Amino acid sequence: MQIGHNDISRRARIAGWTLSGLLIAFLLFDGLIKLPPLQPVLDTMPALGWPVETARLLGVLTLACTALYAWPRTAVLGAILLTAYLGGAVATHVRIGSPLFSHILFGVYLGLFAWGGLWLRDPRLRALIPLSNDSVSGLD
Repeated sequence: MQIGHNDISRRARIAGWTLSGLLIAFLLFDGLIKLPPLQPVLDTMPALGWPVETARLLGVLTLACTALYAWPRTAVLGAILLTAYLGGAVATHVRIGSPLFSHILFGVYLGLFAWGGLWLRDPRLRALIPLSNDSVSGLD
């Protein structure tokens, strides 16, 4: 069975692109401030246990993964790479003993935005990861 754009309601697509858009905007900001790098970045990197010299590389990685996520044809690859990147952020905050809900889990929240937004707007992902038996009826 062919899975098409019409298999997802307009409201779900709007919600998906809204979640994805918020994530993309945040990650663009986060990546861009690491490129110069700005003083808050220079102050934060050592506190996180990272050499200041890695800020620019992290910014480029953030922007590259975000670009892949934003482009519909490569959105799943982008989500996978962002998940890996955000896992590193979670590990960094665990290692330095950051607060759980505001810092450690922040990368998890962003990952939920990434995958939730993609799931809401991409019928292929909905078919791959159905949330109920009703979602898979007719696909076997």
